[in-house]
Amino acid sequence: MSEPTDLRPGDAVLCLNAGSSSLKLALFAAAEGGSLVALARGRMKPVEGGLHVAMAGENVPPLDETVARSVGDGGQSDEPAHARLLDWAVTAAPTGRLAGAGHRVVHGGPDFAGPAILGAPTIAAVEALTPLAPLHQPLALVPIHAIARLRPELAQTASFDTVFHRTIAPVLRRYALPRDLANREGLTKFGFHGVSYDFIAGELARRDPGGEGKRTVVAHLGSGASLCAMRDGKSVDTTMGFSVLDGLVMATRCGSLDPGVVLHLFKRIGMTADAVEDLLYHRSGLLGVSGISRDMRELLADESAAAREAVELFVHSIARETAAMAASLGGIDRFVFTGGIGENQPEVRMRVAERLAWLGLAVEAAPNRAGATRISPDGAPVEVLRIATDEESIIARDAARLLA
Repeated sequence: MSEPTDLRPGDAVLCLNAGSSSLKLALFAAAEGGSLVALARGRMKPVEGGLHVAMAGENVPPLDETVARSVGDGGQSDEPAHARLLDWAVTAAPTGRLAGAGHRVVHGGPDFAGPAILGAPTIAAVEALTPLAPLHQPLALVPIHAIARLRPELAQTASFDTVFHRTIAPVLRRYALPRDLANREGLTKFGFHGVSYDFIAGELARRDPGGEGKRTVVAHLGSGASLCAMRDGKSVDTTMGFSVLDGLVMATRCGSLDPGVVLHLFKRIGMTADAVEDLLYHRSGLLGVSGISRDMRELLADESAAAREAVELFVHSIARETAAMAASLGGIDRFVFTGGIGENQPEVRMRVAERLAWLGLAVEAAPNRAGATRISPDGAPVEVLRIATDEESIIARDAARLLA
């Protein structure tokens, strides 16, 4: 990989945000004064026949193609789709120069205290963290490795979800395990969804200058879901811990679970570690409880008792953990919904507010249904907001700073 060079106005940064079902994409261009402008957004996702790559924006050529996977000694490869994306990015860059590719990486472990340039040793360090995030880390590594092979001269960067939570006080990061064991093995709360929370913190500061001291709980509700207690734009506490399994009920993940259940699965049922991992990551949560779907939209439309119970459990977990976040903050002044469910499901927002009415939350029906930014009544003790997150803009910001 080449050393970072000056990011000149018109140069482009490609952002890749790997998820469990698709790869979210965005192309940003550097502008005068160090700002960044979004040129195009899109996705790469598996379809019959290969990978569908789509990018669209103003004043850039569209990309909408299905690219077949290549087949080699290692099996099928996604590299042809990544090669097509990189070629397109060069043509879309105002200067014809792609300066770098930035990635969201879920786990930064104890050593990554900020975004990083992805050279060979750094990529190896990211790969070594896979056991701590077996569902997500490999997904980010696929495009990282593909781009490193296709364009070894192109600078790549990583923005880590765990970094935002490094401001959490040591006592709140500690588990009640033997100190020597916990310190030796790094058994601590890391927290996740930090790239999203970083964006929301910036948006709140922009929208409400001088309001940084408000005691804020942000609910990132999507396939993965968590809460963050935030004050002065910094993380005070969060619901995810050592792994992305903890906290809220999620699409296929269990959320908070008595460790005795895991011991029971091992000792009484005889499940293997791999089987338990698959159960907790892929077959639990909304899918496991409902037996129907992992998709909140489908569950809200389903009148069966199992679907209703799955939704209710999801809402209850948000209410329960919000109380914990309020305890860490010493109260609550502001609550923010974000993420796929948080942004797009007014019924979930209403139900959460109803469960937290005792804490001062209230939502007005009309602005809630309309998807307004402020959805709480005037004069309510807790301001309730709906803000769309933009993780790709944070990835681009981090990449631009590292490449400058």
